Amino acid sequence: MAWRSPVTPLRDGRYRLRLDAAERDALNGLCDELRELIEADDDAVARLYPAAYGDDEQASTEYDDIVRSSLTAGRLEAIRVVSETLEAERLDHEQLEAWCGALNDLRLVLGERLGVTEELYERGLDPRDPRAEQLGLYAWLTWLQGAVVDALASRLPDH
Repeated sequence: MAWRSPVTPLRDGRYRLRLDAAERDALNGLCDELRELIEADDDAVARLYPAAYGDDEQASTEYDDIVRSSLTAGRLEAIRVVSETLEAERLDHEQLEAWCGALNDLRLVLGERLGVTEELYERGLDPRDPRAEQLGLYAWLTWLQGAVVDALASRLPDH
């Protein structure tokens, strides 16, 4: 059986989304959890708001004061779009862009929690690792986001 991308560009400008019920349920739960963490400004989402000016703490704090609420609103909006379109089989361009952002945020938070590093992937995943199931979920999110990026990129003009 040939591999089929879960996201396929359609001729009408939309995208076909192929996820089974278990995958949609997993995404629903992850989005709910991420929404709660963001709304609570939990330490788990710190990776979503890196310091803008490296070692200049004052400049980073000032920048954060200016843009943090806008960034948070954008993240919550992306999660809302994913939650509202989870059962859809077709997405428009803006909806798929929201999916891309939400998947990225999910991966960043989960990856931080699991201590995902390049070395981990260079060594390969050990099925005996106590984090194996969660690392598998992280890998699935990575694969899904890659499919979304590829689908969106297919619509970029050639240069």
